[in-house]
Amino acid sequence: MTLLLRTIPPPGLDLARQPRHDVVVEIADGADRFVAISGPFTTYERTLHTGADATVEERINYQVAPLVWGPFPWLYRRALAGQVTPGHRPWWFPPETTNARAATVMGSLTLLAVMLGYLGSALTQTITFAAEEFGADRPAQGATLAAVRIGVLGALALAALADRSGRRRVLLWATTAACGLSALSAFAPNLLTLGILQALVRGAVTASVILLTIVAVEEMPSGSRAFGISLLSVTGALGAGLVLFALPIADTSTEGWRVIFVLPLLFLPVLLRIARVLPESQRFMVAHARARIKGHGRRLGLLAVSAFLLALFTAPASQLMNEFLRNERGFSAARISLFLLLTNTPGGIGIVMGGRLADTRGRRQVGAIGTIGGVAFTVAMVLAQGWPMWALSVMGSITGAMVVPALGVYGPELFPTSLRGKANGIITIVGVGGSVVGLLAAGVLSARWDGLGPALMVLAIGPMMMAALVLAAYPETAHRELEDINPEDRLPPPS
Repeated sequence: MTLLLRTIPPPGLDLARQPRHDVVVEIADGADRFVAISGPFTTYERTLHTGADATVEERINYQVAPLVWGPFPWLYRRALAGQVTPGHRPWWFPPETTNARAATVMGSLTLLAVMLGYLGSALTQTITFAAEEFGADRPAQGATLAAVRIGVLGALALAALADRSGRRRVLLWATTAACGLSALSAFAPNLLTLGILQALVRGAVTASVILLTIVAVEEMPSGSRAFGISLLSVTGALGAGLVLFALPIADTSTEGWRVIFVLPLLFLPVLLRIARVLPESQRFMVAHARARIKGHGRRLGLLAVSAFLLALFTAPASQLMNEFLRNERGFSAARISLFLLLTNTPGGIGIVMGGRLADTRGRRQVGAIGTIGGVAFTVAMVLAQGWPMWALSVMGSITGAMVVPALGVYGPELFPTSLRGKANGIITIVGVGGSVVGLLAAGVLSARWDGLGPALMVLAIGPMMMAALVLAAYPETAHRELEDINPEDRLPPPS
Protein backbone atom coordinates (compact mmCIF):
# COMPACT_ATOMS: atom_id res chain seq x y z
CA MET A 1 0.00 0.00 0.00
CA THR A 2 1.29 3.45 -0.93
CA LEU A 3 0.29 6.65 0.87
CA LEU A 4 0.57 10.05 -0.82
CA LEU A 5 0.18 13.27 1.17
CA ARG A 6 0.01 16.85 -0.05
CA THR A 7 -1.43 20.16 1.09
CA ILE A 8 -4.05 21.63 -1.23
CA PRO A 9 -3.67 25.38 -1.84
CA PRO A 10 -6.94 27.37 -1.62
CA PRO A 11 -7.21 27.95 -5.40
CA GLY A 12 -7.22 24.19 -5.95
CA LEU A 13 -9.85 23.22 -3.35
CA ASP A 14 -12.84 23.28 -5.68
CA LEU A 15 -11.09 21.02 -8.15
CA ALA A 16 -9.83 18.67 -5.42
CA ARG A 17 -13.42 18.19 -4.21
CA GLN A 18 -14.45 16.89 -7.64
CA PRO A 19 -14.02 13.23 -8.67
CA ARG A 20 -10.89 12.66 -10.77
CA HIS A 21 -11.07 11.32 -14.31
CA ASP A 22 -7.52 10.79 -15.52
CA VAL A 23 -5.34 7.82 -14.50
CA VAL A 24 -8.20 6.90 -12.17
CA VAL A 25 -11.96 7.35 -12.47
CA GLU A 26 -13.43 8.27 -9.09
CA ILE A 27 -16.87 8.60 -7.55
CA ALA A 28 -17.73 10.45 -4.36
CA ASP A 29 -18.29 8.17 -1.35
CA GLY A 30 -19.22 10.62 1.34
CA ALA A 31 -17.97 14.08 2.21
CA ASP A 32 -14.45 14.62 0.90
CA ARG A 33 -13.94 10.90 0.28
CA PHE A 34 -13.51 9.33 -3.17
CA VAL A 35 -13.09 5.75 -4.35
CA ALA A 36 -12.13 4.36 -7.74
CA ILE A 37 -14.56 2.75 -10.18
CA SER A 38 -11.81 2.31 -12.77
CA GLY A 39 -8.03 2.50 -12.75
CA PRO A 40 -4.97 0.22 -12.54
CA PHE A 41 -5.29 -0.20 -8.76
CA THR A 42 -6.48 -3.07 -6.59
CA THR A 43 -7.26 -0.62 -3.78
CA TYR A 44 -7.72 3.14 -3.97
CA GLU A 45 -9.08 5.83 -1.65
CA ARG A 46 -8.63 9.60 -1.71
CA THR A 47 -9.69 11.73 1.24
CA LEU A 48 -9.47 15.41 2.16
CA HIS A 49 -8.80 16.46 5.78
CA THR A 50 -9.15 20.02 7.11
CA GLY A 51 -6.70 20.91 9.89
CA ALA A 52 -7.10 23.25 12.81
CA ASP A 53 -5.39 26.01 10.85
CA ALA A 54 -7.91 25.53 7.98
CA THR A 55 -5.30 23.93 5.72
CA VAL A 56 -6.58 21.01 3.67
CA GLU A 57 -4.51 17.84 3.33
CA GLU A 58 -5.12 15.30 0.60
CA ARG A 59 -4.39 11.65 1.36
CA ILE A 60 -4.32 8.98 -1.34
CA ASN A 61 -3.99 5.32 -0.35
CA TYR A 62 -3.56 2.96 -3.25
CA GLN A 63 -2.08 -0.34 -4.37
CA VAL A 64 -0.99 -0.84 -8.00
CA ALA A 65 -2.37 -3.98 -9.66
CA PRO A 66 -0.07 -7.06 -9.70
CA LEU A 67 2.62 -7.30 -12.39
CA VAL A 68 2.44 -3.65 -13.37
CA TRP A 69 6.16 -3.21 -13.95
CA GLY A 70 8.82 -1.01 -15.53
CA PRO A 71 8.33 2.75 -15.10
CA PHE A 72 4.54 2.56 -14.68
CA PRO A 73 4.31 2.38 -10.84
CA TRP A 74 6.51 5.49 -10.67
CA LEU A 75 4.48 7.21 -13.40
CA TYR A 76 1.19 6.43 -11.61
CA ARG A 77 2.60 7.82 -8.36
CA ARG A 78 3.73 11.00 -10.07
CA ALA A 79 0.38 11.45 -11.84
CA LEU A 80 -1.61 10.97 -8.64
CA ALA A 81 0.58 13.37 -6.67
CA GLY A 82 0.62 16.05 -9.37
CA GLN A 83 -1.74 18.86 -10.24
CA VAL A 84 -5.00 17.65 -11.79
CA THR A 85 -6.00 19.12 -15.15
CA PRO A 86 -9.66 18.38 -16.01
CA GLY A 87 -10.04 16.19 -19.09
CA HIS A 88 -6.29 15.59 -19.41
CA ARG A 89 -4.54 12.22 -19.38
CA PRO A 90 -0.75 11.82 -19.47
CA TRP A 91 0.71 11.02 -22.91
CA TRP A 92 1.91 7.61 -21.66
CA PHE A 93 -1.53 6.58 -20.37
CA PRO A 94 -4.16 4.75 -22.46
CA PRO A 95 -6.75 6.99 -24.15
CA GLU A 96 -9.44 5.19 -22.12
CA THR A 97 -8.80 4.36 -18.46
CA THR A 98 -8.16 0.67 -17.73
CA ASN A 99 -9.19 -1.25 -14.64
CA ALA A 100 -7.03 -3.37 -12.32
CA ARG A 101 -7.73 -6.59 -14.21
CA ALA A 102 -6.69 -5.10 -17.54
CA ALA A 103 -3.55 -3.63 -15.92
CA THR A 104 -2.54 -7.04 -14.55
CA VAL A 105 -3.26 -8.74 -17.86
CA MET A 106 -1.24 -6.17 -19.80
CA GLY A 107 1.60 -6.39 -17.29
CA SER A 108 1.69 -10.16 -17.77
CA LEU A 109 1.43 -9.92 -21.54
CA THR A 110 4.21 -7.34 -21.82
CA LEU A 111 6.55 -9.57 -19.80
CA LEU A 112 5.70 -12.43 -22.14
CA ALA A 113 6.30 -10.11 -25.09
CA VAL A 114 9.85 -9.45 -23.86
CA MET A 115 10.50 -13.19 -23.77
CA LEU A 116 8.94 -13.81 -27.17
CA GLY A 117 10.80 -10.86 -28.70
CA TYR A 118 14.07 -12.43 -27.60
CA LEU A 119 13.13 -15.94 -28.71
CA GLY A 120 11.88 -14.75 -32.08
CA SER A 121 14.99 -12.69 -32.80
CA ALA A 122 17.77 -15.01 -31.67
CA LEU A 123 18.15 -16.87 -34.97
CA THR A 124 17.92 -13.73 -37.08
CA GLN A 125 20.73 -12.05 -35.18
CA THR A 126 23.02 -15.08 -34.91
CA ILE A 127 22.61 -16.97 -38.18
CA THR A 128 25.49 -15.16 -39.87
CA PHE A 129 27.78 -16.38 -37.05
CA ALA A 130 26.32 -19.90 -37.01
CA ALA A 131 26.73 -20.09 -40.78
CA GLU A 132 30.39 -19.14 -40.43
CA GLU A 133 30.98 -22.05 -38.04
CA PHE A 134 29.09 -24.44 -40.30
CA GLY A 135 30.63 -23.13 -43.52
CA ALA A 136 27.28 -22.03 -45.06
CA ASP A 137 26.99 -19.26 -47.67
CA ARG A 138 24.39 -16.46 -47.99
CA PRO A 139 21.88 -18.49 -50.08
CA ALA A 140 22.02 -21.25 -47.44
CA GLN A 141 21.28 -18.69 -44.74
CA GLY A 142 18.33 -17.33 -46.67
CA ALA A 143 17.04 -20.84 -47.31
CA THR A 144 17.33 -21.70 -43.60
CA LEU A 145 15.51 -18.56 -42.53
CA ALA A 146 12.80 -19.34 -45.05
CA ALA A 147 12.54 -23.01 -44.06
CA VAL A 148 12.27 -22.15 -40.37
CA ARG A 149 8.98 -20.49 -41.16
CA ILE A 150 7.37 -23.87 -41.75
CA GLY A 151 6.95 -23.87 -37.98
CA VAL A 152 4.03 -21.52 -38.49
CA LEU A 153 1.91 -24.57 -39.33
CA GLY A 154 2.24 -25.57 -35.70
CA ALA A 155 1.20 -22.06 -34.73
CA LEU A 156 -2.08 -22.51 -36.59
CA ALA A 157 -2.81 -25.70 -34.68
CA LEU A 158 -2.01 -24.07 -31.34
CA ALA A 159 -4.02 -20.94 -32.09
CA ALA A 160 -7.02 -23.02 -33.15
CA LEU A 161 -6.65 -25.06 -29.95
CA ALA A 162 -6.82 -21.84 -27.96
CA ASP A 163 -10.24 -21.13 -29.49
CA ARG A 164 -11.49 -24.34 -27.89
CA SER A 165 -9.53 -24.80 -24.67
CA GLY A 166 -8.67 -21.21 -23.73
CA ARG A 167 -6.00 -18.62 -24.38
CA ARG A 168 -4.11 -18.76 -21.09
CA ARG A 169 -3.10 -22.42 -21.04
CA VAL A 170 -1.89 -22.53 -24.64
CA LEU A 171 -0.03 -19.22 -24.27
CA LEU A 172 1.90 -20.27 -21.17
CA TRP A 173 2.77 -23.76 -22.38
CA ALA A 174 3.85 -22.55 -25.84
CA THR A 175 6.15 -19.91 -24.33
CA THR A 176 7.67 -22.46 -21.94
CA ALA A 177 8.26 -24.90 -24.80
CA ALA A 178 9.93 -22.18 -26.86
CA CYS A 179 12.41 -21.49 -24.03
CA GLY A 180 13.32 -25.18 -23.77
CA LEU A 181 13.69 -25.66 -27.53
CA SER A 182 15.85 -22.56 -27.74
CA ALA A 183 18.25 -24.04 -25.20
CA LEU A 184 18.44 -27.25 -27.24
CA SER A 185 19.34 -25.17 -30.30
CA ALA A 186 22.61 -24.25 -28.62
CA PHE A 187 23.78 -27.85 -29.13
CA ALA A 188 22.92 -28.07 -32.85
CA PRO A 189 25.75 -29.88 -34.74
CA ASN A 190 24.90 -28.33 -38.13
CA LEU A 191 22.74 -25.72 -39.84
CA LEU A 192 20.03 -28.28 -40.68
CA THR A 193 19.51 -29.28 -37.05
CA LEU A 194 19.54 -25.66 -35.96
CA GLY A 195 16.89 -24.92 -38.57
CA ILE A 196 14.66 -27.79 -37.43
CA LEU A 197 14.81 -26.79 -33.77
CA GLN A 198 14.23 -23.15 -34.59
CA ALA A 199 11.25 -24.11 -36.76
CA LEU A 200 9.69 -25.59 -33.63
CA VAL A 201 10.60 -22.49 -31.66
CA ARG A 202 9.10 -20.32 -34.39
CA GLY A 203 5.83 -22.24 -34.25
CA ALA A 204 5.52 -21.85 -30.48
CA VAL A 205 6.58 -18.18 -30.55
CA THR A 206 4.23 -17.32 -33.42
CA ALA A 207 1.28 -18.95 -31.68
CA SER A 208 2.12 -17.11 -28.47
CA VAL A 209 2.37 -13.75 -30.25
CA ILE A 210 -1.01 -14.36 -31.90
CA LEU A 211 -2.53 -15.11 -28.50
CA LEU A 212 -0.89 -12.07 -26.91
CA THR A 213 -2.65 -9.75 -29.32
CA ILE A 214 -5.95 -11.62 -28.99
CA VAL A 215 -5.94 -11.46 -25.18
CA ALA A 216 -4.93 -7.78 -25.24
CA VAL A 217 -7.78 -6.90 -27.62
CA GLU A 218 -10.28 -8.98 -25.62
CA GLU A 219 -9.29 -7.36 -22.30
CA MET A 220 -8.59 -3.72 -23.14
CA PRO A 221 -11.44 -1.16 -23.37
CA SER A 222 -12.63 -0.22 -26.86
CA GLY A 223 -10.82 3.12 -26.81
CA SER A 224 -7.43 1.63 -25.92
CA ARG A 225 -7.04 -1.57 -27.94
CA ALA A 226 -4.42 -0.20 -30.35
CA PHE A 227 -2.61 1.30 -27.37
CA GLY A 228 -2.47 -2.17 -25.85
CA ILE A 229 -0.94 -3.56 -29.05
CA SER A 230 1.61 -0.74 -28.98
CA LEU A 231 2.69 -1.76 -25.46
CA LEU A 232 3.20 -5.33 -26.63
CA SER A 233 5.20 -4.11 -29.61
CA VAL A 234 7.46 -1.89 -27.50
CA THR A 235 8.19 -4.63 -24.99
CA GLY A 236 8.63 -7.18 -27.77
CA ALA A 237 11.20 -4.85 -29.29
CA LEU A 238 12.85 -4.65 -25.87
CA GLY A 239 13.17 -8.43 -25.91
CA ALA A 240 14.70 -8.30 -29.38
CA GLY A 241 17.05 -5.61 -28.10
CA LEU A 242 18.27 -7.97 -25.38
CA VAL A 243 19.58 -10.23 -28.16
CA LEU A 244 21.55 -7.28 -29.51
CA PHE A 245 23.04 -6.63 -26.08
CA ALA A 246 24.11 -10.28 -25.98
CA LEU A 247 25.29 -10.39 -29.60
CA PRO A 248 28.93 -9.37 -28.88
CA ILE A 249 29.24 -12.79 -27.20
CA ALA A 250 29.13 -14.21 -30.73
CA ASP A 251 32.47 -12.52 -31.46
CA THR A 252 34.25 -14.10 -28.48
CA SER A 253 34.73 -17.45 -30.23
CA THR A 254 33.52 -19.45 -33.20
CA GLU A 255 30.86 -21.06 -30.98
CA GLY A 256 30.01 -17.95 -28.98
CA TRP A 257 26.64 -17.58 -30.72
CA ARG A 258 25.41 -20.71 -28.93
CA VAL A 259 25.28 -18.92 -25.56
CA ILE A 260 22.56 -16.62 -26.88
CA PHE A 261 20.20 -19.60 -27.30
CA VAL A 262 20.71 -20.79 -23.71
CA LEU A 263 19.86 -17.47 -22.03
CA PRO A 264 16.02 -17.89 -22.36
CA LEU A 265 16.17 -20.47 -19.56
CA LEU A 266 16.41 -17.43 -17.28
CA PHE A 267 12.82 -16.58 -18.27
CA LEU A 268 11.35 -19.68 -16.58
CA PRO A 269 11.01 -18.21 -13.02
CA VAL A 270 9.21 -15.19 -14.48
CA LEU A 271 6.85 -17.53 -16.35
CA LEU A 272 5.92 -19.17 -13.05
CA ARG A 273 5.06 -15.78 -11.56
CA ILE A 274 2.92 -14.89 -14.59
CA ALA A 275 1.09 -18.23 -14.38
CA ARG A 276 -0.03 -17.36 -10.83
CA VAL A 277 -1.74 -14.08 -11.71
CA LEU A 278 -2.74 -14.17 -15.41
CA PRO A 279 -6.48 -14.91 -15.71
CA GLU A 280 -8.25 -16.48 -18.66
CA SER A 281 -9.57 -13.99 -21.19
CA GLN A 282 -12.91 -12.67 -19.97
CA ARG A 283 -14.46 -12.77 -23.44
CA PHE A 284 -13.46 -16.40 -23.84
CA MET A 285 -15.12 -17.18 -20.49
CA VAL A 286 -18.39 -15.51 -21.52
CA ALA A 287 -20.79 -17.74 -23.45
CA HIS A 288 -20.42 -17.15 -27.18
CA ALA A 289 -21.63 -18.77 -30.38
CA ARG A 290 -19.47 -21.21 -32.32
CA ALA A 291 -18.79 -19.37 -35.55
CA ARG A 292 -17.43 -20.84 -38.78
CA ILE A 293 -14.93 -19.46 -41.27
CA LYS A 294 -17.67 -19.45 -43.90
CA GLY A 295 -19.19 -15.99 -43.88
CA HIS A 296 -15.93 -14.34 -42.82
CA GLY A 297 -14.05 -14.99 -46.06
CA ARG A 298 -13.86 -11.36 -47.19
CA ARG A 299 -12.26 -10.15 -43.97
CA LEU A 300 -9.95 -13.17 -43.89
CA GLY A 301 -8.87 -12.65 -47.48
CA LEU A 302 -8.36 -8.92 -46.96
CA LEU A 303 -6.04 -9.36 -43.98
CA ALA A 304 -4.25 -12.39 -45.44
CA VAL A 305 -3.40 -10.64 -48.71
CA SER A 306 -2.23 -7.61 -46.75
CA ALA A 307 0.01 -9.78 -44.58
CA PHE A 308 1.52 -11.42 -47.66
CA LEU A 309 2.25 -8.11 -49.40
CA LEU A 310 3.80 -6.54 -46.31
CA ALA A 311 5.98 -9.56 -45.51
CA LEU A 312 7.44 -9.58 -49.04
CA PHE A 313 9.45 -6.55 -47.95
CA THR A 314 9.71 -6.63 -44.16
CA ALA A 315 11.11 -10.17 -43.90
CA PRO A 316 14.22 -9.64 -46.04
CA ALA A 317 14.60 -6.06 -44.78
CA SER A 318 14.90 -7.34 -41.19
CA GLN A 319 16.20 -10.88 -41.53
CA LEU A 320 19.06 -10.03 -43.91
CA MET A 321 20.05 -6.77 -42.25
CA ASN A 322 22.89 -8.26 -40.21
CA GLU A 323 24.30 -9.92 -43.32
CA PHE A 324 24.02 -6.60 -45.20
CA LEU A 325 25.78 -4.66 -42.45
CA ARG A 326 28.48 -7.26 -42.02
CA ASN A 327 29.35 -7.98 -45.65
CA GLU A 328 28.29 -4.87 -47.59
CA ARG A 329 29.20 -2.25 -44.98
CA GLY A 330 31.98 -4.13 -43.13
CA PHE A 331 30.45 -3.87 -39.64
CA SER A 332 31.72 -6.01 -36.74
CA ALA A 333 29.30 -7.74 -34.36
CA ALA A 334 29.68 -4.93 -31.83
CA ARG A 335 29.07 -2.26 -34.48
CA ILE A 336 26.02 -4.16 -35.78
CA SER A 337 24.63 -4.16 -32.24
CA LEU A 338 25.33 -0.45 -31.87
CA PHE A 339 23.72 0.40 -35.21
CA LEU A 340 20.58 -1.63 -34.58
CA LEU A 341 20.19 -0.39 -31.01
CA LEU A 342 20.68 3.28 -31.87
CA THR A 343 18.52 3.26 -34.99
CA ASN A 344 15.78 0.81 -33.96
CA THR A 345 15.20 2.01 -30.40
CA PRO A 346 13.57 5.28 -31.57
CA GLY A 347 10.97 3.06 -33.22
CA GLY A 348 9.33 2.95 -29.81
CA ILE A 349 8.29 6.56 -30.41
CA GLY A 350 6.48 5.50 -33.57
CA ILE A 351 4.82 2.56 -31.85
CA VAL A 352 3.45 4.65 -28.99
CA MET A 353 2.44 7.48 -31.30
CA GLY A 354 0.84 5.08 -33.77
CA GLY A 355 -1.15 3.33 -31.03
CA ARG A 356 -2.50 6.58 -29.61
CA LEU A 357 -3.35 8.03 -33.02
CA ALA A 358 -5.00 4.76 -34.11
CA ASP A 359 -7.25 4.88 -31.03
CA THR A 360 -8.06 8.58 -31.21
CA ARG A 361 -7.98 9.35 -34.95
CA GLY A 362 -8.62 5.97 -36.58
CA ARG A 363 -6.56 3.04 -37.89
CA ARG A 364 -6.51 3.32 -41.68
CA GLN A 365 -4.66 6.57 -42.37
CA VAL A 366 -2.11 5.92 -39.65
CA GLY A 367 -1.45 2.44 -41.05
CA ALA A 368 -1.13 3.60 -44.66
CA ILE A 369 1.14 6.56 -43.88
CA GLY A 370 3.35 4.42 -41.68
CA THR A 371 3.66 1.75 -44.35
CA ILE A 372 4.62 4.11 -47.16
CA GLY A 373 7.03 6.15 -45.04
CA GLY A 374 8.69 3.16 -43.39
CA VAL A 375 9.32 1.40 -46.71
CA ALA A 376 10.62 4.51 -48.44
CA PHE A 377 13.09 5.35 -45.66
CA THR A 378 14.30 1.73 -45.41
CA VAL A 379 15.03 1.49 -49.14
CA ALA A 380 16.87 4.80 -49.00
CA MET A 381 18.86 3.56 -45.99
CA VAL A 382 20.26 0.42 -47.68
CA LEU A 383 21.26 2.52 -50.69
CA ALA A 384 23.09 5.10 -48.54
CA GLN A 385 26.39 5.02 -46.69
CA GLY A 386 27.94 6.84 -43.77
CA TRP A 387 25.87 9.02 -41.45
CA PRO A 388 22.90 9.31 -43.88
CA MET A 389 22.42 5.55 -43.54
CA TRP A 390 22.11 5.91 -39.75
CA ALA A 391 19.73 8.89 -40.02
CA LEU A 392 17.51 7.22 -42.61
CA SER A 393 17.33 4.06 -40.49
CA VAL A 394 16.08 6.10 -37.52
CA MET A 395 13.42 7.78 -39.66
CA GLY A 396 12.36 4.44 -41.14
CA SER A 397 12.11 2.88 -37.68
CA ILE A 398 9.90 5.64 -36.29
CA THR A 399 7.60 5.87 -39.31
CA GLY A 400 7.34 2.15 -39.99
CA ALA A 401 6.66 1.35 -36.33
CA MET A 402 3.37 3.24 -36.51
CA VAL A 403 2.01 0.39 -38.64
CA VAL A 404 2.30 -2.18 -35.87
CA PRO A 405 -0.48 -0.97 -33.52
CA ALA A 406 -2.56 0.67 -36.25
CA LEU A 407 -2.94 -2.47 -38.37
CA GLY A 408 -1.96 -5.18 -35.88
CA VAL A 409 -5.21 -4.66 -33.98
CA TYR A 410 -7.36 -5.64 -36.99
CA GLY A 411 -6.66 -9.37 -36.81
CA PRO A 412 -8.28 -9.90 -33.39
CA GLU A 413 -10.94 -7.22 -33.96
CA LEU A 414 -12.47 -8.50 -37.21
CA PHE A 415 -13.31 -12.04 -36.08
CA PRO A 416 -15.63 -13.47 -33.40
CA THR A 417 -14.27 -15.02 -30.22
CA SER A 418 -14.54 -18.63 -31.40
CA LEU A 419 -12.58 -17.85 -34.60
CA ARG A 420 -9.94 -15.37 -33.45
CA GLY A 421 -7.17 -17.89 -32.95
CA LYS A 422 -7.83 -19.92 -36.10
CA ALA A 423 -8.37 -16.90 -38.37
CA ASN A 424 -5.23 -15.16 -37.13
CA GLY A 425 -3.31 -18.39 -37.52
CA ILE A 426 -4.35 -18.56 -41.17
CA ILE A 427 -3.43 -14.91 -41.71
CA THR A 428 -0.05 -15.58 -40.13
CA ILE A 429 0.57 -18.57 -42.41
CA VAL A 430 -0.17 -16.47 -45.48
CA GLY A 431 2.09 -13.74 -44.12
CA VAL A 432 4.86 -16.28 -43.58
CA GLY A 433 4.36 -17.38 -47.16
CA GLY A 434 5.04 -13.79 -48.16
CA SER A 435 8.17 -13.70 -46.01
CA VAL A 436 9.45 -16.94 -47.59
CA VAL A 437 8.89 -15.54 -51.08
CA GLY A 438 10.50 -12.26 -50.05
CA LEU A 439 13.57 -13.93 -48.51
CA LEU A 440 14.13 -16.23 -51.47
CA ALA A 441 13.62 -13.39 -53.94
CA ALA A 442 15.93 -11.09 -51.98
CA GLY A 443 18.60 -13.78 -51.89
CA VAL A 444 18.46 -14.32 -55.65
CA LEU A 445 18.15 -10.64 -56.57
CA SER A 446 20.86 -9.45 -54.19
CA ALA A 447 23.26 -12.09 -55.55
CA ARG A 448 22.44 -11.08 -59.13
CA TRP A 449 22.74 -7.33 -58.50
CA ASP A 450 25.50 -7.64 -55.88
CA GLY A 451 23.58 -5.86 -53.12
CA LEU A 452 20.49 -5.91 -50.93
CA GLY A 453 19.39 -2.38 -51.91
CA PRO A 454 18.22 -3.09 -55.48
CA ALA A 455 16.40 -6.22 -54.27
CA LEU A 456 14.45 -4.23 -51.66
CA MET A 457 13.53 -1.61 -54.25
CA VAL A 458 11.71 -4.32 -56.24
CA LEU A 459 10.10 -5.94 -53.20
CA ALA A 460 8.83 -2.55 -51.97
CA ILE A 461 6.00 -2.90 -54.49
CA GLY A 462 4.27 -5.29 -52.06
CA PRO A 463 3.73 -2.95 -49.10
CA MET A 464 2.86 -0.06 -51.40
CA MET A 465 0.01 -2.17 -52.80
CA MET A 466 -1.00 -3.03 -49.24
CA ALA A 467 -1.19 0.64 -48.25
CA ALA A 468 -3.62 1.26 -51.12
CA LEU A 469 -5.68 -1.73 -49.96
CA VAL A 470 -5.84 -0.37 -46.41
CA LEU A 471 -7.20 2.98 -47.57
CA ALA A 472 -9.68 1.47 -50.02
CA ALA A 473 -11.07 -1.59 -48.27
CA TYR A 474 -10.34 -1.68 -44.53
CA PRO A 475 -13.23 -0.86 -42.15
CA GLU A 476 -12.73 1.63 -39.31
CA THR A 477 -12.95 -0.15 -35.94
CA ALA A 478 -11.75 2.48 -33.45
CA HIS A 479 -14.07 2.96 -30.42
CA ARG A 480 -16.34 0.08 -31.50
CA GLU A 481 -16.99 -2.78 -29.11
CA LEU A 482 -15.94 -6.21 -30.37
CA GLU A 483 -19.55 -7.38 -30.10
CA ASP A 484 -20.62 -4.60 -32.49
CA ILE A 485 -17.91 -5.53 -34.98
CA ASN A 486 -18.81 -9.23 -34.61
CA PRO A 487 -22.55 -9.57 -33.92
CA GLU A 488 -22.16 -13.36 -33.40
CA ASP A 489 -20.63 -12.58 -30.00
CA ARG A 490 -23.65 -10.67 -28.71
CA LEU A 491 -25.35 -12.52 -25.89
CA PRO A 492 -29.05 -13.19 -26.50
CA PRO A 493 -31.38 -10.97 -24.45
CA PRO A 494 -32.70 -12.60 -21.26
CA SER A 495 -36.00 -14.38 -21.76
